[in-house]
Amino acid sequence: MTSPQILLLPGWQNSDPDHWQSRWEAIYGDHRVEQHDWMRPLRGDWAARLEEEVIAAPGPVALVAHSLGCVLVAAWAAHSRHVGKVRAALLVAPGDLERDDLRQMIPGWSPIVRQPLPFPALMIAANNDPYCAAERSRGMAGAWGASYIDAGSRGHINSESGLGDWPEGRKLLTDLLKEH
Repeated sequence: MTSPQILLLPGWQNSDPDHWQSRWEAIYGDHRVEQHDWMRPLRGDWAARLEEEVIAAPGPVALVAHSLGCVLVAAWAAHSRHVGKVRAALLVAPGDLERDDLRQMIPGWSPIVRQPLPFPALMIAANNDPYCAAERSRGMAGAWGASYIDAGSRGHINSESGLGDWPEGRKLLTDLLKEH
């Protein structure tokens, strides 16, 4: 079976150089899906970019999403005719775009699409994420049909969480892809 191309889907404002997604890009050669506007994300534009990247991939892909990227995966999967190319998705620390403060900062992403993903998915979320309460991330995982791992007190699972290259996250991705 062909190894999938790893598509990195950062959240709002992109992933900084110390973020585990940026480190994975440098270490493993994963491909970051570059958005046209990281500061004012438009759901339709972001979904169109993801669609372009999935279509352009020569074979299967695996989606590795962080924060707003998780919400993007659900929105894209609800409309794409190319979901069959996705082997699996690793969803890390989704943002709760239905929360009043975040909905105002990042308009146009609420309501969050809550239908089952047509491919296997694993969500990893912390129990103290400032952008999404644990019960909300668990609810999204359930609606999307994703398995769920509580990452403990890791905040937003970003560069501020001090994860470095986040080898345990990479192992979870590797294991997910072995299973599917």
